[in-house]
Amino acid sequence: MPPRPNLFAIPAVMIVGIAASCFAQQVPPAPPQQTPMHHHETMRTIEPVYPQLGRTQEQAQGKLFTLDDAQRLAAASNPTLRQAETEIRAAKARTRQAGLYPNPSIGYTGDEIRGGSVNGGKQGFFVEQTVVTGGKLDKTRNVFEQEGRVAQLEAEEQKTRVETSVKIEFYEVLAAQELLDLRRALTHIGQLHLQSQEQLARTGQVDETEELETEIDVQRLHLAALEQENVLREHWRRLADLIGQPELQQATVAGDLEHDWPEINEEKTLATIAQQSPASRIADASAMRAYAQVLQTKSEVIPDINLLGGLEHNYEPIGAGPLATGWQGFAEVSVQVPIYNRNQGNIEEAQAEQDRAQLEKQRIQLVFREQAASMLDEYATAKLVATQYREEILPRARKANALMTEKYGQMQASYPRMLETRRKNFQLEAEYVRALETVWATSLALQGFLLTDGLAAPTSPLNLEHFMPETKTPKASPAAVLPQMTLPSQ
Repeated sequence: MPPRPNLFAIPAVMIVGIAASCFAQQVPPAPPQQTPMHHHETMRTIEPVYPQLGRTQEQAQGKLFTLDDAQRLAAASNPTLRQAETEIRAAKARTRQAGLYPNPSIGYTGDEIRGGSVNGGKQGFFVEQTVVTGGKLDKTRNVFEQEGRVAQLEAEEQKTRVETSVKIEFYEVLAAQELLDLRRALTHIGQLHLQSQEQLARTGQVDETEELETEIDVQRLHLAALEQENVLREHWRRLADLIGQPELQQATVAGDLEHDWPEINEEKTLATIAQQSPASRIADASAMRAYAQVLQTKSEVIPDINLLGGLEHNYEPIGAGPLATGWQGFAEVSVQVPIYNRNQGNIEEAQAEQDRAQLEKQRIQLVFREQAASMLDEYATAKLVATQYREEILPRARKANALMTEKYGQMQASYPRMLETRRKNFQLEAEYVRALETVWATSLALQGFLLTDGLAAPTSPLNLEHFMPETKTPKASPAAVLPQMTLPSQ
């Protein structure tokens, strides 16, 4: 019979790379054959191998990349922060312009310039000035000062948005880094199991079908590790983009997923987000601007005073003599009488915008409460799952791992059975990391007032239609589903 082709045709370089980087502990090799142990023989002591978070950081060759590093780089390089600063400068410039007094007009005046038959006529100059009344300049300046306050709040909101999104993405990179270590460890366990199956196949203890199924399982484990590598690269690219340095070289991040979770109180968080979020404060400032606009529009009813004065040289001769009349002064004062146009339409429009701005404050608070309630539910569920894994499930998995390893050392359990127990321990650890990732992402989003898009452009104060921020939570990667090992029938 011709030799059966090997379905587990993975390049040797890739196998060596995965094995070398993921599993630092010594793993007992698969024995060629299990033989009964006589009572006078010394039983082997084999140490169990447990999953360990933070192993990648311990084995890192270069400098670890910290959250402080990410925040410092983002503060210096994220372009949206600079955009917010330009909006503040523009708002200050508009405020300054609004308070400037109107310029006077200077002109030439002439009457009967050709002089007629008696060489008369008048020529001269005038100065015209509009006197602004009713405090219009102050009221207009107040409108733009409110816009400046909106711009300041927008800058604060953008800072919060960038910091929050960088924190969330940093912990997603950290979680992807831990999951990659676990996926590689699971791949290594699968390879050991495959070696054991091949040895059992040579002695006739497993058939070809079971060996083929094991090879398929190991290939899937290997693919899951490769997929997790792509997930880690994707999260790092997102982090680099948020920082504002897309060419930032990928590095090992330093952090702790298991401890110091942000504690979230549901009622307090709902009230804080609804009333103290930057978006709510911006809506309040926009309502103040709308009120200032009403006052400014009402002041337009008060007419301004137009003053005009000048000098003219009158060339008309005095009597029959050669002397001309000479210089003469003139002045005009005019005011527009508000009989028909009292700015009624603009006042009504400004009052309607004020009412709308007040309702917008309520709408934003309700929308934020709705979004926060959904996020709080995700946080509570993830925290419950993570706590259950840490306090109940994982301790039992570690104990089962230790007991099965001990039984294997005492020749009371098969090598594949020990590997299967170890695999379950590592798989449960991976599920624990996914729960931790969600705990961190949701809690940080809630602490950051649900502002999670660090590359969204800050809203201009001229655009009073404030858009609600988008939120995001981590999604399970395709590598989260892993195969079960195929145990021998014996």
